Amino acid sequence: MASRPDTDDYLALFLNDTPLLDVRAPVEYSRGSFPSATNAPLMNDEERHRVGICYKEKGQDKAIELGHQLVSGDIKAQRIEAWKRFVAQHPDGYLFCFRGGLRSRLTQQWIRDAGINYPLVKGGYKALRRFLIDSLEARIESGNFRIVSGRTGTGKTRVLRQLPNPVDLEGLANHRGSSFGRQVTPQPSQIDFENRLAVAMLKAHHLVGGPIYLEDESRLVGRCALPESLRARMAASPLMILEQPMKERVAIIREDYVEGMLADYTQRDGPEAGWLNFRDYLLSALDRIRKRLGGERHRQLRALMEQALEQQQLEGRVQGHDAWIEALLRDYYDPMYDYQLSQKEGRILVRGGPRALTDWANSVSDT
Repeated sequence: MASRPDTDDYLALFLNDTPLLDVRAPVEYSRGSFPSATNAPLMNDEERHRVGICYKEKGQDKAIELGHQLVSGDIKAQRIEAWKRFVAQHPDGYLFCFRGGLRSRLTQQWIRDAGINYPLVKGGYKALRRFLIDSLEARIESGNFRIVSGRTGTGKTRVLRQLPNPVDLEGLANHRGSSFGRQVTPQPSQIDFENRLAVAMLKAHHLVGGPIYLEDESRLVGRCALPESLRARMAASPLMILEQPMKERVAIIREDYVEGMLADYTQRDGPEAGWLNFRDYLLSALDRIRKRLGGERHRQLRALMEQALEQQQLEGRVQGHDAWIEALLRDYYDPMYDYQLSQKEGRILVRGGPRALTDWANSVSDT
């Protein structure tokens, strides 16, 4: 393999989805890393902890000595093999540790001793993270945003993805943004979400250009918090209002939250456990908004939901869910949305069905 130089071209790394080998400990990786990063640590959590204590008590030289003792023999050989596999799969990648210091240089040396030259990211995780934080703020400050809004169930995310330059906040947060929005797979950490968002904004700016389309979201998408600066810009940006008849909205909610979620739970857990976990997901989502619904309305909706679930389990029919979906949309979500929209009347660019919004956006995408 020809030798490539170490890099500090952070923008190119993120725009090109360059494969990154994160040699930090698993606990560091789990707190936050980057979309194209894979964790293959130099030291596991326990080894890192012991070396850290040694460093504080006896200094750097003793800490390095202990590190070599802990990561030696078969353990060292296994870790080098993991790195060699990554290098073979990603010959165009780079490796990094926390600051681009001891761990990444030692990893680089051990890979070199195995006959492979592999470059590192100068400054490591800390420099990459700082670059993304600063870039995100710059993109938010200078960005031209258009916000897709509309009542619950109109299919805003579906339309967003058909627009010229979308950034899908719910996709990045792995959450649909409501009480029912939880997905089968867990959400990213807050740092991972921020890093994903920064990379998506960089690509929207550098690779596509023009106005960036976002879906109207509250401060939290599940447990992932939008940057305050982005929330402020979104609150002042022009709106595209997506409108759909009630029948279509009910069908979209049923497809996404009943049929889609059952399929996802079944795929993950198998038919029996998948059904039980799906049932628990729907009922607990309704229970989370019990206070806002009020006791009596919650009881009525829960009875309808339980009846629909029983029919679905026995007969495989999902249309029974339409009753609670329509009641929840009409009596709970729509009044909230209509009030919020009344505060935003002066910012509306276009309103109508999916075709109206996509046609409008494509007609002005070059302006």
